[in-house]
Amino acid sequence: MIPKEILKKVRQIEIKTGRLVNEVFAGEYESVFKGMGMEFHEVREYVPGDDIRSIDWNVTARAGHPYVKKFIEERELTVIVMADVSGSGSFGTRNKMKIELMAEIGAVLSFSAIKNNDKIGLMLFTDKVEKFIPPKKGRPHVLRVIRELLYYKPESRKTSINSALEYLGKVLKKRAVIFLISDFIDTGYERMLGILNKRHDIIGISISDPREKDMPDIGLVKFEDAETGEILYLDTGDELLKKELSKKRSALLDNRNKAFRSIGLDSIDIFTDKPYIEPLIIFFRMRARRFR
Repeated sequence: MIPKEILKKVRQIEIKTGRLVNEVFAGEYESVFKGMGMEFHEVREYVPGDDIRSIDWNVTARAGHPYVKKFIEERELTVIVMADVSGSGSFGTRNKMKIELMAEIGAVLSFSAIKNNDKIGLMLFTDKVEKFIPPKKGRPHVLRVIRELLYYKPESRKTSINSALEYLGKVLKKRAVIFLISDFIDTGYERMLGILNKRHDIIGISISDPREKDMPDIGLVKFEDAETGEILYLDTGDELLKKELSKKRSALLDNRNKAFRSIGLDSIDIFTDKPYIEPLIIFFRMRARRFR
């Protein structure tokens, strides 16, 4: 039995993101993801003007006169929301924690998918695959996806994007659109990301909080590392410390951006102190123009 407070929160997310999809986002989604290729439909008799390259020579030989193959666009897509639920997602100093943003963005993408008759699947990962929900259609399935995004309690707090990519590479037999939502506080995933991006269409969605790079001066503060559990006491007024933390965060971002550029992977930057829908719309409009 699902607790009432969970059902209430899922319903609130459904109402909010469903409205965004219906009023703003669905058209942008459809204009970018129109289909992953062509699939065979039927053969019919050749008529003047048909492309001779489409002639089915086997059927033509049996029938004694030319037949051509007819193809239609394969409209139905398989969409995977791949969400990083490691400990660092519990961080957030402004409007929302990073994990809450991931849930809302996952909901928008999920409702956009089913509105376009696509299948939606979910992977939750830490340093291992915590849960994989195979792609399906329908509102009840999307509500389950949102519920898991909001309330799943991961067994681990650490991160391994590489392990998650390896798993997905094994279970996905058909080309898919993959939204990788993470704060990308990790390394060692670049090679596997490049391999998987050749077979699938991967979009990286990076979630960040401004205080991860620019820590305010509020004196001596007790911090707990969200992924290791280590307790640290840091002097937030120490300029050398602040520069070192900023340098480490910048190095991670530079590594991520370099990896994305090297394999031609599209990405979107989302921040906890700003609305997320505008960056999504801007990205999809730019991408739609590129593929026209």
